[in-house]
Amino acid sequence: DRFSLLSWMSAEKVASARIMVVGCGALGNEVLKNLALLGVGHLTLVDFDRVEPRNLSRSILFTEQDAMRQCPKVEAAAKRIRDISPQTEVETINGDIAYDVGLGLVRNMDVVIGCVDNRWARYCINRLCMRANKPWVDGGIDGLEGTARVFRPGENCYACNLGPEALKDLAWRMPCSGIIRRNQEAGRAATTPITASIIAAVQVQEALKLIHDRQLEAGELTSLCGKMFCYEGQHLTTKTVCFQAYDDDCPVHERWEPIVASDVTTTMTVGKSLDRLKALLKSNDISIYLDNAFVDYVEHKSTGQQTRVMLPARAVADYIEQHTTLRGCLTGDLLQNEYYEIDDTFPYQQLTLKELGIPACAILYTNHGFVEVKS
Repeated sequence: DRFSLLSWMSAEKVASARIMVVGCGALGNEVLKNLALLGVGHLTLVDFDRVEPRNLSRSILFTEQDAMRQCPKVEAAAKRIRDISPQTEVETINGDIAYDVGLGLVRNMDVVIGCVDNRWARYCINRLCMRANKPWVDGGIDGLEGTARVFRPGENCYACNLGPEALKDLAWRMPCSGIIRRNQEAGRAATTPITASIIAAVQVQEALKLIHDRQLEAGELTSLCGKMFCYEGQHLTTKTVCFQAYDDDCPVHERWEPIVASDVTTTMTVGKSLDRLKALLKSNDISIYLDNAFVDYVEHKSTGQQTRVMLPARAVADYIEQHTTLRGCLTGDLLQNEYYEIDDTFPYQQLTLKELGIPACAILYTNHGFVEVKS
C-alpha cells in the first residue's frame, strides 16, 4: 500500500520481484536503498569488496563500524536493507560476478542491475543475462557525470556495442579504490552522492518498468533499451542518445536452453557427477566444458621445474605471488597445464565441482546439452 496512488505500478509485482544488484559501492548503495524503500520482495547482492573509510562519504548503507571491521560490502548493505524493509528477502554473494555467480541463479531473477566500474564486469553481467534470457540495467558514474542503459536479449547487447579499442582492453579492471586514487592525484573527487543518486534513480525506474512487462508491451511505458541516458552535472545538462547493437553472430548472447534439471551439486566429486549425468542424459560419453580452466601445475619454461597448483585458472596469479619459489616470476616465464574439458579421462576424479571453480546454481555446459546444478 506504500505506493497505491501510482496507477502504473503494481504493488503485487514489486513485492514478488526478484532483482540482483551487482556492485555495492556508491551507485549500488543508492540502487539498493531505493529498492528497499519500494518494498521489492527479493534482493540478491553481489560484490567481493570490503567497506573502507573512503566509502563512507557516498554510501548511505555503510557505517564507520563497518569500515573499522572491514566488513564485506554485501553483508553491511544487507543489514541496512533489512532495517529499511524487514519483509524483503536478502541473499548475498561475497564474490566475483565473473566466476562466483551461477547462471541458474540469474535465471531466477526478473532483472539484474549493474553498478560496476569496469568493462570486464559489465561484459560478464551481459554474458550471464543473455544466456539466461534476462534483461539488465547498467549504470556508470564518474565525477559529476553519469550514464544509464538497458540491455534486453534479442534487442540490445553490451558486447555488440563495444568497439575495437574497448574489446582490446576488455580485461582491464580498475576498482573503485583505483578510480579514487586517480582522481585524488588530479585534485578532484571520484564522484558525489548526488551523481550516484540521480543515476541510481534512473536505473531503478527502468528496472521497475521491466518487471511491468504488460505496460511496456502496451506502450504505456517506454524502456531505455536501445538508448543511453547521459547526465552532466557541472552545467546541468541531460540527453538521451541511441545506443543499440545486436549482432546475430555474437557468441556472447548465445542463449543456453533448454536446460535439464538434475540432482548434481557442487559438493559432488567429478566421478560421481559424471555418473549422475550419464544416467540423466542417457549416454556413457559425457564431457563438461569449463568457462574458466582448471590448472593442476605450472612449469617454468627455462628450467622445466613443475609446481603443483590444483586451482581454477583465475586463482593462479595470486597463488604464484604468494608461493616462495614462484614469487617474482613473470607470467611469460611460466606455462600452465590447463583443463577446459572434464570427462572420464580427467585424472582428478575425486575433486569436487566446487574445487574446479564451478559456482553454486551453475548451469553445466555438456556435450549433450545444458544441465542445472542443484546448489
